[in-house]
Amino acid sequence: MARAVQRVTSTALGPYQSAVVRIGFSLTWLLFLLFEYPHRRELYGPDGPWDWDMAQQLIGNNHAFTALMWSQSTVWFEIVYGLAVVSAALLMVGWRTRTMSVLFMIGVLSLQNRSIFMGDGGDNVIHLMAIYLVLTRCGQVWSLDARRDADRADRVGPVLWAGLGACLSAVTFTGEIGGGWLLIFWGLLAVHALWWAAGRYAPGQPRILLDVVTNVVHNAGLVVIMAEVCLVYATAGWYKIQGSRWQDGTALYYPLHLDYFSPWPGLSGLLASSGVIVMLLTYGTVVVQVAFPFTLFNRRVKNVLLAVMIAEHAAIAVLLGLPFFSLAMIAADAVFLPTGFLRRVGHRAARVRARVRPRGDAEAAPVERGPREEQVRTLVE
Repeated sequence: MARAVQRVTSTALGPYQSAVVRIGFSLTWLLFLLFEYPHRRELYGPDGPWDWDMAQQLIGNNHAFTALMWSQSTVWFEIVYGLAVVSAALLMVGWRTRTMSVLFMIGVLSLQNRSIFMGDGGDNVIHLMAIYLVLTRCGQVWSLDARRDADRADRVGPVLWAGLGACLSAVTFTGEIGGGWLLIFWGLLAVHALWWAAGRYAPGQPRILLDVVTNVVHNAGLVVIMAEVCLVYATAGWYKIQGSRWQDGTALYYPLHLDYFSPWPGLSGLLASSGVIVMLLTYGTVVVQVAFPFTLFNRRVKNVLLAVMIAEHAAIAVLLGLPFFSLAMIAADAVFLPTGFLRRVGHRAARVRARVRPRGDAEAAPVERGPREEQVRTLVE
């Protein structure tokens, strides 16, 4: 028990898994925003069917957060959309991860809560994961933050958070944010200010205490992400069991004949022409989704089902024309990928990068500090 408590409090577990989740969801959201850029005003802006009055009435009832309701101006909409694109790109590469995770959450909530009927299951997953990522230390590896020299004085971070604090003060003064969201944003600002002050003026025991607290919050957030993925598959599988089309093995036959979900009609028709294949895929989908949460206690079986689910989502992206939904689910599944596998992928990517990069740049490049080295450095300080 003591070893378990020490591990949870002294280390931010799953650094590679949290990095993959960060990269996966920010990349999915970024690609979606860029793909829908020509139609952005119809989806979330002033030209959409869900007009300002209807959105204002709905948000007045559910108290959801969206910065797009602060102004009807088209210029303001373009600013928020642009910030959503920029924050997703910067979070993906891991630049100022703590800051970008908050801005990423603001961008996701602002757009999705403005027009709630424009999303699907993948958008719901991104909506939840954008909130959970704020709680995690998802920039420990595979990020620009991990490559930054920790011994060098940080001047960009305080300036960035001071600017965000000024914006939050202005929004608070105008009354655009109220209730719980106001406490959340001011709480995040206060926590980051305390973190910076402890690192600069009290690098001893106070900083170690903050590291312990953030490790516990990170590990709890990672557990919540895992539980969310298991809940998604469990509920999807058990609801399918209750459907008559899933019981007789013909459920997948019907979407393959819908024009809206048939980007490749020839391939869909070929697959639907075999009753045996349709039946096996239908039953296999239910079995995998129901069984996956119970396989977490067996690593080998879990890895096999994880590979099957990733392949299933890749097939959905191709056959049904739902690439962003599939990318979001694959990014969520990545939280269960084995650490050894992710390390091998990282090492291979580093070797490829070293071959492509000129020799002088490779010698001058900073060495990425892993989570263990970062923890040792913090304890020494």
